[in-house]
Amino acid sequence: MKQKEVAPVIPTSELFLGAEKAPVRLILFGDYESAASGAAHDVVRALVEQQPAELRYQYRHFPLTRLHQKAHKAAEAAIGAAQEGKFWEMHELLFQHRLTLGTISLKSYAREVGVKDKHYLDRLLNSDWGWYVQDDLREGLSMGVSDIPALFINGVRFTKEITARNLKAAVEEARAASSTKPQKSSKRA
Repeated sequence: MKQKEVAPVIPTSELFLGAEKAPVRLILFGDYESAASGAAHDVVRALVEQQPAELRYQYRHFPLTRLHQKAHKAAEAAIGAAQEGKFWEMHELLFQHRLTLGTISLKSYAREVGVKDKHYLDRLLNSDWGWYVQDDLREGLSMGVSDIPALFINGVRFTKEITARNLKAAVEEARAASSTKPQKSSKRA
């Protein structure tokens, strides 16, 4: 009997908005039940839309499950949608509906963004994507994240309030710093 091939899961670390080789990289850790995370995401996304060639934006899941019991499952739902190229659409919808993130609602949101997988709900209920949420959580912990939203610009924690003005200034500073760094030469074998 031939075993069914399992497709590799696309983790959030491979998903981004903006340019792949942008000089400024933004990583936001948050959770879908957090109003502050949603607001921070909106500020970052707006800046990326203004400067798509200059910025690379990634979102990482950091569900504060003691406060937000549905945030972990919502993050799993977003990763499930990512398997069909619908991460950002699902991401936006989850923030819009942050107060209604029950499992049945998550399935309905997935259908709304175009997820076609007939086994989506089963996979969600079985926590098939749960380990990938945990990977994001571990990454955040290793970077010193303890509260959300937590924004990093080129690997450095952004400590000011996440407003359009503050973020724009920090991005300009990071871009200037990255353009003055000497370029690494690549060795050829």
